[in-house]
Amino acid sequence: MDVVKKQSSAVSDVGAWAMNVISSVGLIMANKQLMSPAGYAFVFATTLTGFHFSMTALIGLVSNATGHSTRKKVPLWELLWFSVVANTSITGMNLSLMLNSVGFYQISKLSMIPVVCVMEWILHSKHYSDKVKIAVVVVVVGVGVCTVTDVKVNAQGFICACVAVLSTSLQQISIGSLQKKYSIGSFELLSQTAPIQALSLLLFGPFVDYYLTGKLLASYKFSSSALFFILLSCSLAVFCNISQYLCIGRFSATSFQVIGHMKTVCVLILGWLLFDSELTLKNILGMAIAILGMVVYSWAVEADKQTESKASTLPKDASEENVELFKQQQQQLDGSSPLKDVELGKSQS
Repeated sequence: MDVVKKQSSAVSDVGAWAMNVISSVGLIMANKQLMSPAGYAFVFATTLTGFHFSMTALIGLVSNATGHSTRKKVPLWELLWFSVVANTSITGMNLSLMLNSVGFYQISKLSMIPVVCVMEWILHSKHYSDKVKIAVVVVVVGVGVCTVTDVKVNAQGFICACVAVLSTSLQQISIGSLQKKYSIGSFELLSQTAPIQALSLLLFGPFVDYYLTGKLLASYKFSSSALFFILLSCSLAVFCNISQYLCIGRFSATSFQVIGHMKTVCVLILGWLLFDSELTLKNILGMAIAILGMVVYSWAVEADKQTESKASTLPKDASEENVELFKQQQQQLDGSSPLKDVELGKSQS
């Protein structure tokens, strides 16, 4: 029975991870077509994220109304705090991308792994083995070789990158913490936070986008093709949001970051296939190192789990054995049990 449960859990874990990778990569490809000058030049990234959460909130309301999901109580102040952190992450990432070079932007994203590790250690006293640390370093090096080109830093960009990294890391840790604290499912939590995020992003998003691009949303000429890609982007974002909450509920925030770098590798390959992006020997070498690091990380985490399970069972068995032996010796000393000959196994007269 335990074997069947483990297999079922493994299948659902793989399904959640695959859903996240596919929806994230699909979302990036759709947004690239929607936002690039060669596509439909819809450059209002923060407002588009508001559209994403609006559709997510709508689906959550319909699901609750039809009884397909239940609404568990989470304090409003925690939902508001989480929404502020999540929206700060979105805005910080957009500002970081605008103010920094591509190289520094990629380095700031890579730094989320060690930042998440430190935050989990501070907030949840979580410790990592040397094998896991080495695997994380290999993944970071591999993705860095793939993506980092020029690295230029300025004061404003550096501050925005720090805010983006800290808020994103805190958001991902908070998702898992809230799910465990209130025994709430991923979709139930998302359906409660999405309306708050949607409302705030739709209110402030156009102003942020105007600061980033110098263009007003009202001046954009919508076409049927652009509306189709906006709808496609929103639909993929729903799956991306749900799968993100599912993955962090099942894995740790660190594991989510490591596995998530597979999306970077997929985006590079699809960019080469679909958008004629250049794929150099450096990219291929970096992808190979990153994939090797992910394999080593999976092995290291599994090895740590087995070590922890053995450590948790062996002392318990040993202590029970010691207690039983102590009771027998006590009975023999106080005369409540006859002494036995150890070698012959016979009672002594």
